[in-house]
Amino acid sequence: MSYDPSNIFGKILRGEIPAHRVYEDETALVMMDIFPQSRGHTLIVPKAPSRNLLDADPAALATVIPLVQKVANAVKHATGADGIRLAQFNEAPAGQTVFHLHFHVIPVYEGVALGAHGGGKADDADLAALARDIAAAL
Repeated sequence: MSYDPSNIFGKILRGEIPAHRVYEDETALVMMDIFPQSRGHTLIVPKAPSRNLLDADPAALATVIPLVQKVANAVKHATGADGIRLAQFNEAPAGQTVFHLHFHVIPVYEGVALGAHGGGKADDADLAALARDIAAAL
């Protein structure tokens, strides 16, 4: 299948839909996941159009992976998480629900189970505060 720019992340990147933005540069947007699996669940969305990792331009991947690492460290620091889970899904059978390449940085807390992917919506005030804390840690 080909990339469809009408996906929700494409709309967010174009400013058509609001998001709790943590960081943005010419290559990617970092934002809070509004349906988090844990407190501080953050998304890195490359601006280069691709459906997922399977059709992404290797040059775009080369620029975004250092940002993924930087965000993972910032999320761990800002949230006090015990660990970080990094997730990236490719096609619906693998769990992909938004067909624009993105990376999940999911804080893991000792003794706390992760929520379901796409579970309940988080409180907007909490997401805004977390976005500020993570941005400050970047």
